[in-house]
Amino acid sequence: MRAFFGLISMVAAIMISASANASETLRIAVLKFGTVNWELNTIKHHELDLKNGFDLQVQGMANGAAAKIAFQGGEADVIVSDWIWVARQRADGKDFVFIPYSTSVGGLLVPGDSPVQTLTDLQGRKIGIAGGPLDKSWLILQAYSAAQGFDIKAETEQVFGAPPLLFKKALQGELDGEINFWHFGAKLKAKGFREVFSVVEAAAELGLDPKTPLLGYVVKGEMLRENPDLVAGFAQASRDAKAILATSDEEWERLRPVMKAKDDTAFAALVSGFRAGIPTSTEVNLEGASRFLELMAEFGGEELVGKATTLPEGLFYEPAS
Repeated sequence: MRAFFGLISMVAAIMISASANASETLRIAVLKFGTVNWELNTIKHHELDLKNGFDLQVQGMANGAAAKIAFQGGEADVIVSDWIWVARQRADGKDFVFIPYSTSVGGLLVPGDSPVQTLTDLQGRKIGIAGGPLDKSWLILQAYSAAQGFDIKAETEQVFGAPPLLFKKALQGELDGEINFWHFGAKLKAKGFREVFSVVEAAAELGLDPKTPLLGYVVKGEMLRENPDLVAGFAQASRDAKAILATSDEEWERLRPVMKAKDDTAFAALVSGFRAGIPTSTEVNLEGASRFLELMAEFGGEELVGKATTLPEGLFYEPAS
């Protein structure tokens, strides 16, 4: 009997190995410590890649620029970026396609004891902004404040820097307010910071669709045409992983060591923030996306959108029905 079960285990191992070898390899280049790794970790842990016909290989990158170089140079099949960048590339003749990943966006946070209650209270104060002058949240804030009759760019001092650096500066009291990537914002809230400006609320006020996913996976149109099943399998694995992360607290406990949450409050904020950013649909509101692109072109100019003054056809991935 012992020999029988040993034989069964050996056969199962061979079948799993054969399945992995038969699967096509899909290489994704992402930031080493980016939040997307939580989803990719879930895909690998539950073998959602093999179940959907591919073998996912995660390549950790030092920064987003390195990932884009790897992608455009053929060293990676998938990267993560915002769709504004993809639209610009398509307008320049590059056949890239965007697969929605997350709607998570940040906001403008201030210390809990700050006297700032409204945007106009920021006049003469110092704001930290991650992502540079063309950060999308910062541009939306400019558009929103302009609609309120307040030129926040002219009336405040802006400090641009890397997200971790600005996070530390905010904690050290060197900034009066900060716009950072959503997970740093979640950590600041866990430290007692409060939100004065919500990108989601501002987007709605500006007539935008706050459900439009800004971040997503990027693939090449060539791969989509030549191997649609591979792309569809990856998109399905992503959705399957999100379904687990949306409902399973046990899964988050498993991921906790790689999340680098220093306490229970920060951990809970990160879980809540990720779940809030899970898209409710695979379809993108094209009218809302078009309006968003127009706004980015108005406040970010050609430096941000390039030749993409209108929404390029074929920008968003459409799963087969």
